[in-house]
Amino acid sequence: MELWPGKAFPLGAHFDGSGTNFSIVSEVADRVELCLFDTAGVEKRIVLPEVTGNVWHGYLPGVQPGQHYGYRVHGPFEPSGGARCNPNKLLLDPYALAIEGRFNWDPSLYDEHQGQIDAPNPVDSAPHMPRSVVVNPFFNWDNDRGPNTPWHETVIYEVHPKGFSILNENIPEKLRGTYSGLAHPASTSYLKQLGVTAIELMPVHHFVHDERLADLGLRNYWGYNSIGYFAPHDEYSRKGAPGSQVQCFKEMVRAMHQAGIEVILDVVYNHTAEGGRGGPTLSFRGLDNETYYRLAEHDKLRYVDYTGCGNTMNMRQPFVLQLIMDSLRYWVEEMHVDGFRFDLASALARELHDVDRLSVFFNLIQQDPVLQRVKLIAEPWDIGEGGYQVGNFPPGWSEWNGKYRDTTRDFWRGTDRTLAEFAYRFTGSSDLYESSSRRPHASINFVTCHDGFTLRDLVSYNEKHNQANGEQGRDGDWHNRSWNCGIEGETDDAEILALRGRQQRNFLATLLLSQGVPMILAGDELGRSQGGNNNPYCQDNEISWIDWSKSDADLHAFVRGLTKLRLEHPVFRRRRWFEGRSIRGHEGHRDIGWFRPSGARMNDEDWRASYAKALGVFLNGEEIASTDGRGCRVVDDSFYIIFNAGSEPLSFSMPEEMECRTWECVLDTESGHVGTGPALENPGEIPVCSRSLHVYRCRRVS
Repeated sequence: MELWPGKAFPLGAHFDGSGTNFSIVSEVADRVELCLFDTAGVEKRIVLPEVTGNVWHGYLPGVQPGQHYGYRVHGPFEPSGGARCNPNKLLLDPYALAIEGRFNWDPSLYDEHQGQIDAPNPVDSAPHMPRSVVVNPFFNWDNDRGPNTPWHETVIYEVHPKGFSILNENIPEKLRGTYSGLAHPASTSYLKQLGVTAIELMPVHHFVHDERLADLGLRNYWGYNSIGYFAPHDEYSRKGAPGSQVQCFKEMVRAMHQAGIEVILDVVYNHTAEGGRGGPTLSFRGLDNETYYRLAEHDKLRYVDYTGCGNTMNMRQPFVLQLIMDSLRYWVEEMHVDGFRFDLASALARELHDVDRLSVFFNLIQQDPVLQRVKLIAEPWDIGEGGYQVGNFPPGWSEWNGKYRDTTRDFWRGTDRTLAEFAYRFTGSSDLYESSSRRPHASINFVTCHDGFTLRDLVSYNEKHNQANGEQGRDGDWHNRSWNCGIEGETDDAEILALRGRQQRNFLATLLLSQGVPMILAGDELGRSQGGNNNPYCQDNEISWIDWSKSDADLHAFVRGLTKLRLEHPVFRRRRWFEGRSIRGHEGHRDIGWFRPSGARMNDEDWRASYAKALGVFLNGEEIASTDGRGCRVVDDSFYIIFNAGSEPLSFSMPEEMECRTWECVLDTESGHVGTGPALENPGEIPVCSRSLHVYRCRRVS
């Protein structure tokens, strides 16, 4: 087979209609072999003939899409010095556009011989490795364009690519649990009717099921164990030709866009599935260990670990930065995704040890013309010292607001001295984001996410129930910030069931009426339970999947009403911060006002009071500055929201200074009502039961 020199860039394997160019980076290699596999698994090795600036490359005429391939790297094997080249290990292409096959956990996957330092394992790993796949790049996008939903109009739905559709009987069985299941009209119509504008997909980069989990008969369900940053995970694809997962993923994105729904990917660039020293050699470690990973300065056998997963990608290396930037651009330009949520993003910002707000990585993204136009979300923490960075990411980024989650949970379980912080969180967390010239959409608000209890379990369990995870219940402690109701197991008590239902509605109403961007965990709107498991990362089964047959129809209707209320009223999704200023010269008519149950304005002592667990907030819709994004004056109805997080019922009086005599109750979490309600003339005192929320509307007089 004749091998031409080919081109150094683009990196990866690229079919041009006549043949395929192969290109891969290694600064430490002496020689790189391209390994081609036929349909019977027979391997043919070809030495790449050219190296240009540490990029090894060659062109093979006649190589078509569907070709399976890998690499073997010859060079120094000196783990104590950071080098781990071992040509007995078949390596995946870091730029592979598709990966197929399973990892069979075998001793040959490990590069050290029986744990001996500087002694390479001589056993060939190829029989136990998946293969990289050459992909056909041609696809009919049919004039696809993303919805480009403005941030302040965005409602995010965090969803697992498999768990959402695997049990949905409205989808053909062969499509359930796949990208095609997500693309099915039963899925897209459901999402559209629910009122979400974007799905945030849990990891779809090709990932590895850990050996420890395999030994326990479990699987890495969540997928935060990436090994291929360009390849859609093949287990989420319906059966087809080699590499067909790429086409299936594109079809899913196209279907979402046709439904007006954006696609945001949860991406894991902070670490890889190879783990620390004791981990397998699958790709990066064997290509150029010291380039791709952060190694301890005085002990290069040890991997710096800010992620809790054994290693940390070396963001100080240009080729690593290029890998990540190329991956991000690929998913935008070729796969048409609309944004990214960066797992453990603080780890990406570490220049040396400290988290650097202006690191090279953020500078590159800010200057990139492709990435400037998509949504960027940080999970603003890692496990290293100083890793909790909520509020500290640069302009242009939004953040998972962990403080919103914690404060909202504390408020509704009646924790003392939470009113002031709750007010900040409800109004967009200006204390975290305003000083850096960011807008309310910098705050991605959530009460639950994949990482912890579902909403139903949050209000039902005092303790986690993780026995199925095989860790004797020791895992998941950091998630266990539950509303401690003291009623676990008493499911036959009507009063307890009513309280649980009310608390679910309280959390959801607070979330969808807060300023900022709400994120709903898939299934929370249906009352999905994981049986008290708050860390089901390894449960690829009914514990984690959405069971559509057990849907709470009333709760689902309530959430649909909430998203409709938010969509129809810009006062709940302002582009700018509240100012507390007077409008039209009326001192009492500010854009926002906070009140005691008596109707008097809150004062400093009220905010500090330990016993206070109730308040009212007036949102003035007479003028909402530039809400439409064009500088036009937008007018809306005004609303009065009543919160009672205490354990006793209270009476609330409407503040007289609001000058509204006719009110309409549009939401009540006690009854579950949301929508048009009867008119109330001069309502006087309004009874509000314990742990409940009311919303009243004063219609604007034209």
